[in-house]
Amino acid sequence: MIYLDNSATTKPDPSVLESFQQVSSNYFANPSSIHQLGGTAEKLLLTAKKQTAEILGTFPQEIVFTSGGTEGNNIAIKGIAVEHQGRGKHIITSDIEHPSIYEACKSLEDHGFEVTYLPVDQNGVVSVNDLENAIRKDTVLISIMHVNNETGSVQPIKEIGEIAKKHPKLFFHVDAVQSLGKVPLKLKDSGIDLCTFSGHKIHGLKGTGMLYVNKRITLFPLFHGGSQEQSRRSGTENLAGSVAFVKALRMIKEREKNDKQHLYDMQSYLIRKLKMMDGVEVNTPEHAAPHIINMSVPGIKPEVIIHMLGEQDIFISTKSACSSKLKDESKVLAACGFGRDRSTSALRVSMSYENTMDEMEIFAEALAKAIKQFKEALE
Repeated sequence: MIYLDNSATTKPDPSVLESFQQVSSNYFANPSSIHQLGGTAEKLLLTAKKQTAEILGTFPQEIVFTSGGTEGNNIAIKGIAVEHQGRGKHIITSDIEHPSIYEACKSLEDHGFEVTYLPVDQNGVVSVNDLENAIRKDTVLISIMHVNNETGSVQPIKEIGEIAKKHPKLFFHVDAVQSLGKVPLKLKDSGIDLCTFSGHKIHGLKGTGMLYVNKRITLFPLFHGGSQEQSRRSGTENLAGSVAFVKALRMIKEREKNDKQHLYDMQSYLIRKLKMMDGVEVNTPEHAAPHIINMSVPGIKPEVIIHMLGEQDIFISTKSACSSKLKDESKVLAACGFGRDRSTSALRVSMSYENTMDEMEIFAEALAKAIKQFKEALE
């Protein structure tokens, strides 16, 4: 099997599964319980937060464990908007955000908020000048993703953070779900107030993740209840999931440090091969994240190629898994200015550190063969 849909989800690492199993078996008590078993579970939870903070260069009290990217994004956007609407009801985001950002912003528009959706250039990147010019006195939140999940385009987060620092009354949220472990991101003194991560994108488990919340920030909680997570996210903590997330986080940061060139080498090889194929258009920009390649084969429905490759145990995707079953056109590619011939025929290859150059060669050959077979069948 050649699995190239890692931006949708990754295969859990065996050691992550082992961590989850051990904690579930041995530290099953509720961390909020006042007996000794509960106290032991609470200590382990605090240790997990300390370890996460050390890895990310933050403080333990700034770590909120969540169920993943969608929840983290909703807590950040709605939590800021509702809590601080007295400051203003204007939000800035982009045209190419993940559905969990876009739909959250759309929901706030129904409650009196005004949202500016910044356009992107042909590389899928927002203009820093456009963003700065969009800031108003009543702007309460900027939410911009770090790496786009469809094209791999990288946003100028550092520059946006510097702009955000000049406006202390607004907050800056980053969706870093796709960049974690592949494209470095500094949190401390960056101007970033909130940042979302997900476990199942880094060989962790589905239903795990975290939200970084700067310690100076107050949020209106999505969940009310037992005041867990400093009242930011009530509900019995998923201790085993949190420990498993930290394990996955530590491992992916090691891979980022030692093996990132491997991702770039595979990406470079594939892009070179794709550009040589008749009828294939590469949509991913030049300076993209190293693990994502977006391409189009105009005239062939993406699902046809996906199923032809799937029969050979090669798995790629079309668009984002969170929108792949919706209407045909890629909203992201349309925002980049691509015509319908390319925006409706997009395919995404997303790699992990586990993939090999041999797999890239086999995939490239299989793709070229599938396209040729389809065209011959039409003749």
